[in-house]
Amino acid sequence: MKKEQIDIGIIGLGTVGTGVARILLQQKELLKTRSGITFNLKSIAELDWGRERNIDLTTVKCTTDVNELLEDPEISVIVETIGGYQPAFSFITKALQKGKHVVTANKALIATHGRELFKTAWENGVNLLFEASVGGGIPIIKGLREGLIANHIESIYGILNGTSNYILTKMYQEGLEFSDALKGAQEKGFAEADPTLDVGGGDAAHKLTILASIASNSFVPYESIYTEGITAVTKLDIDFAKSFGYTIKLLAIYRVINGGLDLRVHPTLIDNKHLLSAVSNELNAIFVKGDFVGNTMFYGPGAGERPTGSAIVSDIVDLSERLCNNGENLKRGMIRPITDVKLIPTEEITNRFYLRFFTRDIPGVLTKISGVLAEYGISISSMVQLETHEKDNYVPIVLLTHEALEKSMEQALEKILQFEFVKENFLRLRIF
Repeated sequence: MKKEQIDIGIIGLGTVGTGVARILLQQKELLKTRSGITFNLKSIAELDWGRERNIDLTTVKCTTDVNELLEDPEISVIVETIGGYQPAFSFITKALQKGKHVVTANKALIATHGRELFKTAWENGVNLLFEASVGGGIPIIKGLREGLIANHIESIYGILNGTSNYILTKMYQEGLEFSDALKGAQEKGFAEADPTLDVGGGDAAHKLTILASIASNSFVPYESIYTEGITAVTKLDIDFAKSFGYTIKLLAIYRVINGGLDLRVHPTLIDNKHLLSAVSNELNAIFVKGDFVGNTMFYGPGAGERPTGSAIVSDIVDLSERLCNNGENLKRGMIRPITDVKLIPTEEITNRFYLRFFTRDIPGVLTKISGVLAEYGISISSMVQLETHEKDNYVPIVLLTHEALEKSMEQALEKILQFEFVKENFLRLRIF
């Protein structure tokens, strides 16, 4: 007989956990109507029960002991929403070993310890699903696994971090400096007190690891992704980019090149005619190209109680439908715990570049800089030099280049920065 009820346990009742609980309780009849399954939120484990959450849990067993959920034979699906590395890793591992399926939004854990977790899942005949780990309520993982299953994924370009996107949007629209835009993001709750993971690019790199693993049918190691943040981008750079017809975004990049993968996260100049340039504030977007479907774009809220909770419940329903169908295709879409993909070193990639220098206002500066670039095979496509002086008599110069090898650019910049008339606080960005 097919099972018609799925008992669920949630570990952690923070923002995301509350969103999941709210949906399972308030949308219970809707979910049953659409799936034919009764989703019973049986237990929640949480240490802090004193916080006001504005949710009725009278039908749910509330505990501070995670083991009550892990040892309960009736609970077949565990939802992990505590985040971080430990104790989340231990809880998920134990749940999988106990034969329970796990749904999580923990992108950092999947990106850094996914290989061990997926191996444990495979060995115990259960599944680990993670739709909410990338893009919040955007169904990008299901889109890659199912909607685009007939395609080899040729490229992915993603705005995957809402905090950084909010900051860059405010810098662009309101002329703010980075520090002021960051302060505003923190006041509105879009940025943490310590925003390093967001503005440093680490959060986007976690998410790119997951998307790349799905797209390449392997497991991509997080530490292999070249990562730069947005902390060096100034209002001046935003204005220069705008004058050239570009918007600066923190972009996560996946490209298939010569049988290998180019994986990067860094601030990037995007042409204002491209759809990604219009993705503003805390919203996320992922631009995907498949060999048959061509270009597609997924867009929407990348975080928050309701969007992320919605994505988690989507995984619960997907998993439960398979469980209720005698476990058919139970492991469909799960990342295999192997690494067999060729990664292209960043120095072997070609890009167009945005270069911003501060130089002394003396004759011959441009000739010397362009001469070094030419020495390494780098040609200039556009140039702007402002007449406004800094207090120490330095002026900004911006150059846009044609395509050039990353290694050649590194060598050229090392030589240029040895000139006594060039300040060290230069900026190099890539152009999409």
